[in-house]
Amino acid sequence: ADAWLAAARAVGAADGRLVALWGADHGWREGGGFAASAAYALAEGLVWLELGLPADAPGYPDLSQHFHCAARMQRAAADLVGIVAIGARDTRPWLDHGAWPADRFPLHDQPADESSATTRTAIDYPFVRVAGDGVHEIPVGPVHAGIIEPGHFRFSVVGEKVLRLEERLGYAHKGIEKRFGELAPLDAHRLAGRVSGDSTVAYAWAFCMALESAIGADIPPRAQWLRALLLERERVANHLGDLGALANDAALAFGLAQFSRLREDWLRVSNEVFGHRWLMDCIAPGGTAVDVDAGGAARIDAQCEATLREAT
Repeated sequence: ADAWLAAARAVGAADGRLVALWGADHGWREGGGFAASAAYALAEGLVWLELGLPADAPGYPDLSQHFHCAARMQRAAADLVGIVAIGARDTRPWLDHGAWPADRFPLHDQPADESSATTRTAIDYPFVRVAGDGVHEIPVGPVHAGIIEPGHFRFSVVGEKVLRLEERLGYAHKGIEKRFGELAPLDAHRLAGRVSGDSTVAYAWAFCMALESAIGADIPPRAQWLRALLLERERVANHLGDLGALANDAALAFGLAQFSRLREDWLRVSNEVFGHRWLMDCIAPGGTAVDVDAGGAARIDAQCEATLREAT
């Protein structure tokens, strides 16, 4: 525990940053227990530290005093695994909104008998409320009329003036981490590509990179270039949609219509060349599951020129 804190201080002094903090249930290992992990980005590269925790007292020193972003990560680890950051000031639930029993944690190795689990109803949580003459609270979400991140927002307003906005996030936890642990590594890239539908290439590539790095696999140059091409087509499609949305937010319906048309054309060519509008499952461990011939390359090149002319 002392080394855990000393490492955090050293990273902060070296202008490093905390990339991620998470917990793990090591009940399947010899000796059992839990672990807290932290990944730091330094000038020399990425450093992964793991602190073993006993099963009967899974607590570890709070890192939010050195990295403010650790607070929410620690709250997530407490909700999902049950490990606690000792000394943390904010111990409110982050992902647990009362959706699972109080004595169960989604990323634990669950016991076979669930009959003893206590059920709960959705819980509220403390936050700064606004009161006064003419103050109204307008709730929004957590389900929204789109594919944006779900969240429950409380607007405290007087007329058109917003006095305070309280955000409660964490509704996107769908048990994806647990599902990853149930899949064979060479199959899990399909799940990664479905975490965020319009970013399927980015997510699948990130998973494949981690897997390939772990086993020391070399990716053929052609596959690397194909991955870059797929990612760029995904990026442009999303940007065309965002440009249309920006125009619509400014009441320029014509701009929305034109950029939506360009985006639809982009998706259709992706389907023609690679077999899927969103390029799902095109990236696989070791390379790609698709290729492009001379005709497809010419089709993509022509569309790039046409889109550039119309967009400018």
